Amino acid sequence: MQEKDLAIEVKNVYKTFNVYLDKANTIKERLLFLFSRNRREKREVLNDINLQIKKGEVVALIGTNGSGKSTLLKLMTKIIYPNKGSIETYGKLTSLLELGAGFHPDFSGRENIYFNASIFGLTKKEIDNRLEEIIDFSELRDFIDNPVRTYSSGMFMRLAFAVAINVDAEILLIDEILSVGDEHFQNKCFDKMRDLKKQGKTMVFVTHNMKAVTELCDRAVWLYKGKVKKDGETTEVVNEYIKTTA
Repeated sequence: MQEKDLAIEVKNVYKTFNVYLDKANTIKERLLFLFSRNRREKREVLNDINLQIKKGEVVALIGTNGSGKSTLLKLMTKIIYPNKGSIETYGKLTSLLELGAGFHPDFSGRENIYFNASIFGLTKKEIDNRLEEIIDFSELRDFIDNPVRTYSSGMFMRLAFAVAINVDAEILLIDEILSVGDEHFQNKCFDKMRDLKKQGKTMVFVTHNMKAVTELCDRAVWLYKGKVKKDGETTEVVNEYIKTTA
């Protein structure tokens, strides 16, 4: 595949984390157990991952909890980096990975729209032009000038999603955030994602909602214990995944 056709390229990616087994929580514990505590082990989360995602492709990362899906998504955003291998993205990227990431709890929803959108690279003038559209999509007009610390998790998600889809990104990365909120707003989000798909946007998302995967995605990548177990046409991969987890 030629580079001009690629949105994301993952090459031979490995990722490990240090896990502390009996971490000391206080200074006293550190002094008392100077040599016997803080034992740690290295856990491999991703093992030799190779993926090429084309421009305009909608791809789901599926798998049981702990399979490495969210870690791979974070690597794509460069929030964290691989121990080995490389990840290249081609085009402006936006992500919804953690609920309320980039929001300041003591500022209002309106103020946080400006903060969050500026992180994605929008100028104040561009945000001014899109502000009403963002507020309308979030359905939070009655609360938009309240501090976001007073928001529920569903309200956080509404605001975060409304901002992310209005930054004109070419690549959209979404974690399980869409499982938060009421059914009405989830449906609204998926309708918007269908529109973005028609516009030729590239999307990669992590979800346990297999119905959404089969309806929206061109392709599914099944991760199992940090490796790609199967990568291919959505229905085929999902059916095999369901058989093994049923």
